[in-house]
Amino acid sequence: MHADQVDVAVDAVAALVAEQFPRWRGLPVRPLPSAGTVNALFRLGPDLVLRFPLRPSAYPDLRGELRREQEHARMLAAHLPVAVPEPLGLGEPGEGYAGSWAAYRFIPGQTAERDRVGDLDAFARSLADVVTALRGIDTGGRSWTGSGRGGPLADQDAGVRTALAVSGALTDTAALAAVWDRCRHARRDDPTDRWIHADLMPGNLLCRDGRLVAVIDLGTVGVGDPAVDLMPAWNLLDAGSRETYRRALDVDDATWERGRGWALAQAINALPYYVETNPVMADIARHTLRAVLD
Repeated sequence: MHADQVDVAVDAVAALVAEQFPRWRGLPVRPLPSAGTVNALFRLGPDLVLRFPLRPSAYPDLRGELRREQEHARMLAAHLPVAVPEPLGLGEPGEGYAGSWAAYRFIPGQTAERDRVGDLDAFARSLADVVTALRGIDTGGRSWTGSGRGGPLADQDAGVRTALAVSGALTDTAALAAVWDRCRHARRDDPTDRWIHADLMPGNLLCRDGRLVAVIDLGTVGVGDPAVDLMPAWNLLDAGSRETYRRALDVDDATWERGRGWALAQAINALPYYVETNPVMADIARHTLRAVLD
């Protein structure tokens, strides 16, 4: 998927575990199929999952990034009404993998593809409960750090227009450009930043028996514009459950338009990037772009 992506071999994973976590030596290692774009995943025995960043060289402070993700997991576990990954350790670079990596307790479940969600309205209300809980966590006066999602939506303009320019054969770029122009100008009357997940994609939501049970992939968690966490309204939900999600979160028109803009920005950048390499991500992008035009 990425030009600087590395391959992670099962034998290398097993050797790193044996060397750095002797208590887990001998547990079977197997790759975990995933459409994710950030980590290679491995099951370790029945209860653990290991996460190896696909692009370890892309992060100047990879260990620091993984440590912060685990700190966020511990913090969110005390506040959210669903499970989050439980951190169990951080691994060091070694033979076969030149980066830091992370160990978590495995959470049983399936990613929230629409045919796995039993009742989209109930799912929307459960997800709204998660976002409401996130927004209620004390930020300690923190604000957006200046990188990642959560800042001014208009800052995404150059990237969106570049992606639109190369996507004419993939989607209705003229209609999307008109929506984007409206969304990026949506005002923000309340400048207060809140805790946000910032990547509430279907692959980061786990369900069992059609119900939301966990939110995973916390690497983007931070403080910023709460409109970012409206993205599932378009990347997962249908028209009816979209309105259920909006009502549950009591979202005003301008915030809703910023959320639509964040969903559009994510999807139009993902579609041309993953159209040949990650069919799942490309399909989610197509669904999102159709939905933002509704």
